[in-house]
Amino acid sequence: MKFSVTSLKDTAYLAEVLAAHLRPRDMIVLAGDIGSGKTTFTQFFGQALGITEPITSPTFNLLHNYGSGRMALHHADLYRLERTGELADLGLDELQDIGGVIVVEWGDIVGNELGDALIIRFSHSTDVEVINSRRVEIELRGQQWLSRWQKISDELATKFSDLVRG
Repeated sequence: MKFSVTSLKDTAYLAEVLAAHLRPRDMIVLAGDIGSGKTTFTQFFGQALGITEPITSPTFNLLHNYGSGRMALHHADLYRLERTGELADLGLDELQDIGGVIVVEWGDIVGNELGDALIIRFSHSTDVEVINSRRVEIELRGQQWLSRWQKISDELATKFSDLVRG
């Protein structure tokens, strides 16, 4: 699925739709260049979960945990990951086992190591008429999100007129 977000309100809507369909143990992998919207999406996603703490990028810590919402949010950033062994050291599997949701920025750098996930790729739009526009591409890896995919897709299609399913 591909579409454009042209405002922070659009990004917040995307986060709200996904948060509404969330289940414990879900994983969302975020990909995209620096400044493409990964942390901003995560902040809106946390708000949609009712998290009251400020959500910041875990670039230097690699992992931040937030427990004040309706579901815990484990926010990882793999940008500074120096070796694949560090991925195991983060304990994402253990966090997934205890519940909550895991959002992983730069998760694409470890390939399929993270298992089933909703993968969201953000990129700067080439549409010069809309400042700060982003292209969003969402795909599924594995079966975890499959039963909710059609409903999510339908809800996003009501907001984003350029949505292309696929």
